[in-house]
Order: sequence, then C-alpha cells, then structure tokens
Amino acid sequence: MIVKNEEQSLPKCLESVKDVVDEIIIIDTGSTDRTKELAKTFTDKIYDFEWINDFGAARNYSFSKATKDFILWLDADDVFTDENREKLRTLKKTLSLDIDAVSMLYHLTFNEDGSPSFSSRRNRLVKRENNFKWIGFVHEYLEVAGNIIPSDIAVVHQKERHASNRNLLIYEKALESGQPFSPRDKYYYANECNDNRKYEKAIYWYQYFLEEGLGWSEDNIQACGKLADCYLNLKRYPEAMDICQKSFLYDAPRGEICCRLGFLYLEQNDLVKAISWYKLATVVEIPEKSPFINRSCYTWLPNLQLCLCYSRLGHQEIARSYNEKAAEFLPNNSQIQYNQEFFKRYFGE
Repeated sequence: MIVKNEEQSLPKCLESVKDVVDEIIIIDTGSTDRTKELAKTFTDKIYDFEWINDFGAARNYSFSKATKDFILWLDADDVFTDENREKLRTLKKTLSLDIDAVSMLYHLTFNEDGSPSFSSRRNRLVKRENNFKWIGFVHEYLEVAGNIIPSDIAVVHQKERHASNRNLLIYEKALESGQPFSPRDKYYYANECNDNRKYEKAIYWYQYFLEEGLGWSEDNIQACGKLADCYLNLKRYPEAMDICQKSFLYDAPRGEICCRLGFLYLEQNDLVKAISWYKLATVVEIPEKSPFINRSCYTWLPNLQLCLCYSRLGHQEIARSYNEKAAEFLPNNSQIQYNQEFFKRYFGE
C-alpha cells in the first residue's frame, strides 16, 4: 500500500485483510497525521518515500519491498467484506504458481439496498518474480501479462474523503514542465478537469484524446459519455447527443449511453424519443467483459425513467407497469416506493 494522511481509513482496511495476508507493507508518502502510528499496530514494515508527484513510482517502490510469492495491492479506503475475505483465503490456499495475475471486482458505488451499482475490474494479485511495473504518474495502472485469471472476489471501495484537486494540480504542473502525455494521461486529465467543473477544458482534452485515435476502446466509450456530460452541464444538447452516438463506433450501444440519451431528450421534453432510448437500455446486453459497468443503467434506472415519461404523457397504467419492473430490481428505492403509493391513490386502491 501507498498512503498519506489516511488515519480515518487505514485501520478499517488493514483490519479487513490482516488475517489473510502474510506480510503488510506500508509506504508512507508524507503523512502529517497518525497514519504511521496506526500502521505500526498492524506491521513493522513501514517505509518512507519522498513524494515526487508520481504515483507509479511510489507503487513500484512498494512492490520492491515485497518478499512473498504473490503481491496484493490495496488503497487505504478499500476493504474486504467477510464474504470476500473468505474467498481470498480460499484463493490463497489453491493459488498455483503458474498463475501470473488475478483480477478482482472493484465495487465503487452502491444502491440503497447495498448492492453494487457501478463496478470495475482490476488486476489485484500478481506474481512477484514477474516484476510487473506500474505505469503512469497519475491514475497509474499495473501492466501485467501471461496467465491472468478472473475471480469473483470483490474489493469494496469506501471513500470517505471529498473530491480534491490534487490530481488536477499534478497534471497541470506536468503540462507546465513540458512532460509528454500518453493517450491515457490525456483521458484522465480530461476526467480531472470534468470532476473539478472545468468543463470547457475537459471538452478540449476529451476531444483531443478521441481525435488522436490511440486510446483503448473502453476508455473511448467512457470518454464519449463523460464528454456528453460536459456538454449537458453547459446545456449544449445537440453536441451531447452527437458524442453519445459516436460511442457506437467503438462497440454496440451501452445502457449507460442509452440512459444519457434518454435523459438528454427528457431534459428537452421530447418524451417519445426519451422513451425509445430508455427502452433500448432495458434490452441491450450487459457487456460483462467490460471493466466498467453501471448495472443501474440496464435494470431499475431506465424502467424508473420510463415510468416518469409515460406518466407525463398521461399513460398512467403503462407508467405503473414500468415502475413495477423497476421494483423487481430495487424494491427498497425511495422513489420507486413513492410511485407505488402514488399509483395506489391514483387508481383508488
């Protein structure tokens, strides 16, 4: 792990994994709180790394301190639930040395019932002797190859901090120094601009990334959706709709894009077109091989939005049927439950 000022999160993370792993290695990049003091209650392998605005370098340093056959990496706000801790323990007992890496699910956001709504997949466990390296100074990734197996083990992200401009400032400092940006850097710099509401600058960098044509197809699709969000925030609806449809050049329509298009038309009160896109979101296949899936956009969300659209058109029976479809996926959602009570009153039940 690499950490800095994580006294709130680190104990919970380490508590969730301490009984499964054989060694815990903490690389501190300049904490001024009790992070290192708390880490000492779990391990004596704590090292300092002088921060050089390079996450990849810090992670590679952390890997250099590992001594076991396999390396598991985590962030301070990641945890293993009891169920996933047992799965990890089972994997550890059965893991063969002919495995080079194991990918795990990464649950990032959750529905009201606690089920994951948005998940990605990351290579979490790697064979040490392969000397795999981290690439990138911000939003770094672990470059792996060989025999990689997907597992159903999930790491749960429990982010407690509010968003900051830390990464944005690192990127801007790199730009000022003339540091070359890879296609991935351009995409993630655009993301940081977007997250910090610098929409015009984000639009420029998303366009730069897409027009260059060197990006990973999954990042291209994500960039189209995020670029559409920038246009939406600026009320530039035609451009938002155009870039959503450009995503279809990279793969079949995704539920996330269909829901964006539905919302764009809904915002303009074009309910018929909104309905067509929300309906499509309910029938397109979930791209299970994609590392980025927002399952809400294939299940309850488009059905709930269809309820809204049909209700506005005055077709209350149809609207109610879609609300019930949404309830099949997420019965405890407050809006779905509110609609159920509304329809009972409307139909005099």
